[in-house]
Amino acid sequence: MTVPEFVVAIPARHASTRLPGKPLLPIGGEPMVLHVARRALAAGAREVWVATDDQRIADALHGRGVQVAMTSSGHASGTDRLAECAAIAGWADDAIVVNLQGDEPFAPADGIACVARTVADSGAGIATLCTPIDAVETLLDPNAVKVVRAANGDALYFSRAPVPWPRDAFARDRGTLPPGEWLRHIGLYGYRVAALRAFAGLPAGRLEQLEALEQLRALEAGWRIAVALAPSPFPPGVDTPEDLARAERFHASMQAAHG
Repeated sequence: MTVPEFVVAIPARHASTRLPGKPLLPIGGEPMVLHVARRALAAGAREVWVATDDQRIADALHGRGVQVAMTSSGHASGTDRLAECAAIAGWADDAIVVNLQGDEPFAPADGIACVARTVADSGAGIATLCTPIDAVETLLDPNAVKVVRAANGDALYFSRAPVPWPRDAFARDRGTLPPGEWLRHIGLYGYRVAALRAFAGLPAGRLEQLEALEQLRALEAGWRIAVALAPSPFPPGVDTPEDLARAERFHASMQAAHG
């Protein structure tokens, strides 16, 4: 399928609570943020920008084929940082930008391209991805965000709760799930730049504050969010020292597999 022209922006904040300096932590001897940027380049992005507030991150990316936007250290969210990056880069209102988190060093290139294509094909200002849930533990895990879609693929709701609630299946047995009914949200977003700017200007919504899910701000405001099935699995991101150790092992295994 044809992929539209798109750009990728990677928010990379140095001050992480659980892993300070996270974008610069090494995987295979290279900074994590560089691995993320390579995934964006592999997806076919026209431009790849890293939006950061720390010169050390900018220095680590010098000469690596990506551009750096030095953004404010006062942003409340990665979306706000992304909106400032869009202004610095001068992207047109109808440009498609993919927000790739700086702690996703193994994000599949086809998934990045898919979310850009979903923005273009759906006509929505925002698009994201999901993947089927096949384990009860995932459905009940509040750290695994669930999404419910309308028949046209648009998001009806995102929640940390197990939605929709499988009444009859759980009345019989809470240890198993019928396949194909539940979807886990993957936190990769595509935007039209005009929608990104407008979204960053919206006040935080009541549901967003209750669930601590920023995307609910858009749904509360009556916006469409198109949701596509991810074409391939997304390995977990890096949030903790244990995640970093796992990422190092995963990288080593990929290097071994490719000789």
